[in-house]
Amino acid sequence: MKAIVIEKYGNENEFKEVEMDRPVPKAGQVLIEVKAASVNPLDWKVREGYLKDRLPLRFPAILGWDAAGVIVETGSGVSAFKKGDAVFAKTETNENGTYADYTCIEEEKLAKMPERLSFSEAASVPLAGLTAWQVLNDVADVQDGDNVLILGGAGGVGSFAVQIAKHKGAYVAATASEENQGFLKSIGADHPIDYKKENPADLLSDVDLIFDLVGGLTAEKALPALKEGGLLVSVAGNPDTEAARSRNIRTVYHSIEASGKQLQEISALLQLDMIVPVVTEVLPMTAAGVKQAHQSSQEGHVRGKLVLNNQK
Repeated sequence: MKAIVIEKYGNENEFKEVEMDRPVPKAGQVLIEVKAASVNPLDWKVREGYLKDRLPLRFPAILGWDAAGVIVETGSGVSAFKKGDAVFAKTETNENGTYADYTCIEEEKLAKMPERLSFSEAASVPLAGLTAWQVLNDVADVQDGDNVLILGGAGGVGSFAVQIAKHKGAYVAATASEENQGFLKSIGADHPIDYKKENPADLLSDVDLIFDLVGGLTAEKALPALKEGGLLVSVAGNPDTEAARSRNIRTVYHSIEASGKQLQEISALLQLDMIVPVVTEVLPMTAAGVKQAHQSSQEGHVRGKLVLNNQK
């Protein structure tokens, strides 16, 4: 099979296209033909070696941990899926990634693809959608009428977070650049905020949840918008608990867990058009396409998701 690999940590120029043996599914796994994969900030952070202590790789390594495709083989014990099923998943974060023609995925991480989505649209969902879903449902338990502030609302996770929070009945404020203010409104944000001109803490008070996708000084400056006893959840780094402690604010760092069950719940909303994926650009799954996608992701300010198309 064709695979786009890196043979050492480094910049985007490390990507090369190689031929590798097609993987064989183990018990409880399926082999899918990858029709599309998406690129997340996690990908380039792993590639650069920033996370090598927590997520070490064996080389040559295939990156990419979002996929949409068709099952071509099932391992022993697989019962919920069969050959020919169109599926999508967030895979295990290791060197057997999805920038390739085929990949093996554990059955419990899979969900059936919404019929109304293309493979490229479906591939944009798992990591970003699951991150937003888990924070808003499992960690924060957002309720109808809650006030939610999303820092970084126009990106991959942010665009899903805005939509899911609105679906749950929250009042949603979200930050983005000036050019993305209209986009935030189009996906349901009640109060778009231009982060370059406005500090959310000067505009908002009595916020129940800050969902931080930016980290650092941005989250610290927004903290006063939270009500006494509010919650800050970050996926961008460990929140500054010292600043929050005096006001009884709870701070949580969340790391995604792959879940086919939760992805199936997201799939149901996608099928009903209650939330929609936002795909900024679709690039070919070639060494050049992967390199370009990583450059764009690393530069930041990507609206929605970048996707690699592998359909022949």
